[in-house]
Amino acid sequence: MPDFIALNELHTLIVGLVALGVGATVTYKIPFVKRLGLPISVTGGILVALLVAVIRNRTGVEIEFATHTRDALLLVFFTTVGLSAKLSAFKAGGRKLAILCGVTVGLLVAQNVIGIGIALVRGAHPFYGLLIGSLSFVGGPGTAIAWAMEGEAMGLPFTNEVALGSATLATLAGALVAPMLTGLLIRRRGLHSSGEHTGVPWVAEDHDHEIADEFRQKYIAVSLLLILVAVAVGDWLNDWAVSHNVMLPGFLTALLAGVLISNVADLLGKDISFEPVERGGAMALQIFLTLSLMGLQVWVIRPILGPLLFNVVLQIVLSAVVALVILYRLLGEDYDAAVTAGGFMGFGMASLPVAFATMDEVTSRTGPSAQAFLLITLAASFFVDLANAVVTKTFMLLPMFG
Repeated sequence: MPDFIALNELHTLIVGLVALGVGATVTYKIPFVKRLGLPISVTGGILVALLVAVIRNRTGVEIEFATHTRDALLLVFFTTVGLSAKLSAFKAGGRKLAILCGVTVGLLVAQNVIGIGIALVRGAHPFYGLLIGSLSFVGGPGTAIAWAMEGEAMGLPFTNEVALGSATLATLAGALVAPMLTGLLIRRRGLHSSGEHTGVPWVAEDHDHEIADEFRQKYIAVSLLLILVAVAVGDWLNDWAVSHNVMLPGFLTALLAGVLISNVADLLGKDISFEPVERGGAMALQIFLTLSLMGLQVWVIRPILGPLLFNVVLQIVLSAVVALVILYRLLGEDYDAAVTAGGFMGFGMASLPVAFATMDEVTSRTGPSAQAFLLITLAASFFVDLANAVVTKTFMLLPMFG
């Protein structure tokens, strides 16, 4: 029996799609896993990673998955984030959105200070501190893995494993802690919703039942064309930046290309059908995360599990204090402020899906908060990714990164 098996792109994608299906089954069929609120991609990818680790331990055979499809899906996802970011929509949030964005930047900086401190204490390169800081907690698995590739390009070993390990623990922590603390805040303050149930605003509803299938196909085709054009423009922007000695991650230029196309279309009065774009981005992210987590080398994470857990505890305390003490007060100390603080904890401890899951769970029990969903959607769907990238690049300019 060979000691090494390398799967090609097609076989890797097949395994990934099977893992995604298994992850959905496990997540929705097992009550405990369902309560955790983990994305099905995380569940499926981790199960495959554990299976690969068992095979390695029992037989000595290592399985390696292909990565080109995974990397392309990352560009597609960040492109759809950019295409969905109409800058004119930010005016709707007003002063409270500005407060939320400002507090978010402060959280990003503080998370990285904690992460870098832990890395330096352990004698590791400070870049690992960024990976276990805002890139894992606010950024989530997708952002953490994307920047881990930058670490690999710097010649740092096991950046992917550190990023995946930290982001996975962050997702678990956020899914467990954020809803609990938000509910506790609302109960202790005796807060109540003043609105009516209107449904979850970020979930697109299909009101176009009368539209013929050929028109639906047209919308999908146009959306696919926009995504591919944005990826191509992002690639061109990246090449241009490199030619001017500016090193930018490929996913960041893909995001900027999407923003450029979306807002030029907005200025010209051209509407972009965002539902197919967002659904395509969500699917690309799910498959990307599954493929990435499948390649997680569990045996590499084991020696650093202690520092990662210590970091998670510190980051949970930080996010909770910033959300419940600072942000809640700045937003007015009412029910909407509490739900917004809960969403902030969700993406501050884990990622945007955890933020939405937190707010959905809380509002399903205590009443709706359209304002909270609007603020978190506007801040976390686009601003967070760009702000995280800027803060990360700023930290990397420090002498210790040289």
